[in-house]
Amino acid sequence: MTARVAAAATAGHLRVRIPGLLRSYTGGVETVDLDLAGPPTVAHALAILDARFPGLRFRLIDEQGAIRPHIKLFVDAAIVRDLDAAIPPGVELMIVGALSGG
Repeated sequence: MTARVAAAATAGHLRVRIPGLLRSYTGGVETVDLDLAGPPTVAHALAILDARFPGLRFRLIDEQGAIRPHIKLFVDAAIVRDLDAAIPPGVELMIVGALSGG
């Protein structure tokens, strides 16, 4: 964890990095600071993010409640595939979207 992230993140707060392909849902915002007033899980963080930016969660999570195959979520540089994964204080959630073509 970088000193900048540690300084920006405190207990109950989470910084989320949004990839370029999803910034049309956030009005161009690259980083979002969330107040996690509730369970510090990936699912809770995504619910708060979707409340602020409607439609964003659907781009990350499919109809069965699983993380979409082309989306990778990292909590403090560790990949997370479980929405119930805990988010420790002072770390960052990074959303990465794979690009494909054909």
